[in-house]
Amino acid sequence: MLERAREIEQQLIDWRREFHMHPELGFQETRTAARVAEVLEPLGYRVRTGVGRTGVVAERGRGSPIVAIRADMDALPLQEANDVSYASQNPGVMHACGHDAHTAIALGVATLLAQEDLPGAVRFLFQPAEEVADDEGVSGAPRMIEDGAMDGVDGLLALHVDASVPVGDVTVDAGPSSAGVDSFHATVVGQGGHGSTPHKVVDPIHIAGHVILALNGIVSRRIDPFDQAVISVGSIHGGNADNVIPGHVDITGTIRYMEPEVQKQTHAEIERAFEIARVMGGDYELEIEIGYPPAFNAAGIVDLQREVAADLLGEEHVRTPEESMGAEDFGFFSKLAPGAMFMLGCRIEGDERRHHSPRFDVDERCLPIGVAILAEAALRFLRRGDSHHA
Repeated sequence: MLERAREIEQQLIDWRREFHMHPELGFQETRTAARVAEVLEPLGYRVRTGVGRTGVVAERGRGSPIVAIRADMDALPLQEANDVSYASQNPGVMHACGHDAHTAIALGVATLLAQEDLPGAVRFLFQPAEEVADDEGVSGAPRMIEDGAMDGVDGLLALHVDASVPVGDVTVDAGPSSAGVDSFHATVVGQGGHGSTPHKVVDPIHIAGHVILALNGIVSRRIDPFDQAVISVGSIHGGNADNVIPGHVDITGTIRYMEPEVQKQTHAEIERAFEIARVMGGDYELEIEIGYPPAFNAAGIVDLQREVAADLLGEEHVRTPEESMGAEDFGFFSKLAPGAMFMLGCRIEGDERRHHSPRFDVDERCLPIGVAILAEAALRFLRRGDSHHA
């Protein structure tokens, strides 16, 4: 399978660079989706567009089991800083997380599996808006689920490029693969006035300082040390003049967790931290926005991915990933069927390009490796039947 994937390597590169040149933000992936459908329909796939607003579902084969392969398509609101021929042509928008590579890899998998007699069905989920939510706070995965994308799926395969891992290596492990993530938006309310008479005002900046100290103490002093949690303040805004004490200060931040009980506790502790504002004579408004659930890699699917990767690359190139509290919405899918996401090494040696940075890029030699692992894993899943991976 790796040899077959390398035979189409130039096509994979061409697709990836095309998507990189024409990035689209979440729920705006109309050009990308149209291009994906244009490639898949001549291969004999039954293609549905407009799934989850701008997603694409493509299926080939009949009956069961059904194995799904997920690829996210959206880009980020960043201005690209790379001086390359395939740099983004959309000002202020860039594929800075590798979703262009994911889309190209999935098209490659579809190309190889179109040549197979499938004992069941393969379904591709080209997902919009992994990075963002719509005006109702809902991201692409649950929107696709609402439109039936996961109906009847027995197993789920996915990958994500990893710029910290060298090309030729993959990492995967059973259990938590990404954290749950919520966010908070708060206002510390005081009573503004002139900076020369602080005793006549209720200073929200002073109060906010105490609130932030309390927020930063939650994980170290309120959460069980054996539980995983992160609470980070991401923005503070208050005031416009150096001699005026403002009437309010806005604070936003992110919450990361692995277990529902910890999620509930962090929410309660954040509320408690902001109550300091009232103790100090001010007030507060707090909204906690529920985001993505944690994602868990199913042991059976992980075993399959590790087996395939070891067969294709050698056991020494299949490693356990470093633990991370990064988050994404794959967990919505993996709650509905056994699934796992492995990390595909794409590091540019000597010049690591970090995810979500204006200089992010991948070593394109990773593309056929990703194609081969997903295609072979999908085939083995179908040939063995879904009960093997329960």
